[in-house]
Amino acid sequence: MIIALDAMGGDFAPISTVEGAILAARESKHKVLLVGPEKLLTEEMSKYAKRYNVKSLDIEIVNATQIISMDDHPVKAVRQKRDSSLSVCAKLVADGKADAFISMGNSGAVMAAALFYLKRIDGVLRPAISTTFPTIDGHCIIADMGANVDCKPEHLLQFGIMASSFYEKITGIKRPRVGLVSIGEEDTKGNELTLAAFELLKKADINFVGNVEGRDIPKSKADVVICDGFVGNIILKFGEGLAEVLLKLIRVSLKRHPITWASLPFLWFAIKDLRKKVDYNEVGGAPLLGVDGVCIVGHGASNCRAVKNAIFTGAKAAEHNLIKDIKEAIAKSKID
Repeated sequence: MIIALDAMGGDFAPISTVEGAILAARESKHKVLLVGPEKLLTEEMSKYAKRYNVKSLDIEIVNATQIISMDDHPVKAVRQKRDSSLSVCAKLVADGKADAFISMGNSGAVMAAALFYLKRIDGVLRPAISTTFPTIDGHCIIADMGANVDCKPEHLLQFGIMASSFYEKITGIKRPRVGLVSIGEEDTKGNELTLAAFELLKKADINFVGNVEGRDIPKSKADVVICDGFVGNIILKFGEGLAEVLLKLIRVSLKRHPITWASLPFLWFAIKDLRKKVDYNEVGGAPLLGVDGVCIVGHGASNCRAVKNAIFTGAKAAEHNLIKDIKEAIAKSKID
């Protein structure tokens, strides 16, 4: 696969993005198009010349003269900065020169660029950001994570259809369980949006298991969890904060009870596994579902490991024809 990477997107770019691209190229056969100011990226690449033997890696620098910052207005920036690293990435996919594009930058601008250059899949009402969330059995997919704060029932139905397709492609599990976030498991619980969405979801050609409460998400009651972007973003940020607090509480508890330090060598691998499970850098990025091309939105604070994993996520989605499956599922649902 050929992956276009916005080398200037993210809080730690281009340091994290360049090293992430190098790690991905070393560990796979994917080609990475590193998009950004050519001189700056060449200088950054040279820092790893001896350490990683970068000349042997399938990485190509694609020049882009402009940068969209986190503070830029998303739509205005995409319209005015046509030669930004983000816009060039999207154009590479639109022109068939790349199979997917990745950005850890301004998420609103990523969505605007994807809509501007890739367009929506025919029949899709609104694209959705879908990301993985840790559960007791592994991970689930939650959509939407913040692209659409105000939704209609038809939007939630499409989120379920698209996220279900993505889950199948990434995990290989057919007909994943789809749950709708609500305030109770009963069919009659919820607000006007969830009550109406429930009726649509239960008639759809997906494995809808009904309503799920907030506590059900980490308990793995559903593989795919559907909600509007307002609720989804709160779930995501709460989960990130809770994970950080839990790890800090473990460290505090160990300091309060010195005798437990003796058992630390035996607990270390368990703690390490827990930290890895809740670390968003292990996920890499979230697909923007509903646009006509593979687009992965990364966390602004992503490190090089997150960038590498985002590249792998984009490559896997492209390899398994995710867009084709979503097109077929949306057409089958016959939503006007």
